[in-house]
Amino acid sequence: MSKKIEILKAATSLFANKGFKETSMSEVAAMTGAAGSTIFYHFKTKEDIFLAVLKNIKDEILLEFETYISRHQFSNGLEMLESTVSFYLNLASARREPFMLLHHRFPYDLAVVNSTCREHLEAIYVCFIDLFERAIRLGQEDGSIVQTSARKSAMIIFAMIDGLVRFNTFNLYEAGTLYDELLGLCRRMLQTNHSEK
Repeated sequence: MSKKIEILKAATSLFANKGFKETSMSEVAAMTGAAGSTIFYHFKTKEDIFLAVLKNIKDEILLEFETYISRHQFSNGLEMLESTVSFYLNLASARREPFMLLHHRFPYDLAVVNSTCREHLEAIYVCFIDLFERAIRLGQEDGSIVQTSARKSAMIIFAMIDGLVRFNTFNLYEAGTLYDELLGLCRRMLQTNHSEK
């Protein structure tokens, strides 16, 4: 593994667990065994490291979702939606630190003044919402999902799911215990009366 990748992994962990302001470059250096000058050889500022971490998270999450969707076949849009909900929850559980980082306030404060940060965040959230919207549109075409605003419904579903993930992120409640209720709400919200599920 290259030193730059080691730096990004260490910074991801520190930013996710401590936050941006509370993370020092000396901590990143200590975690990687690199000299401070090595850190600043690869990244000019702490903000540059954060942007590289965010880009890395974006690239990894987008790839995981694209891979998941390309490897699965769904009998209808409702099944695709339920499967995508499951995948999102599993991914957030398996890849806890990237989601923890996304639940910190700093990325959104930075996005107000830094267009690169905003672009990375938008790409991540557009990916999530697009997947739910794609499933809803497929379900509307095959009759398993009611005719409604696919985009708005996708955003509402994403907000519900991400809200549950935040429970886990902040150790407030084990979101997995609400899985059946979450799927039930999604079905009641979107399922047509003649759907088989």
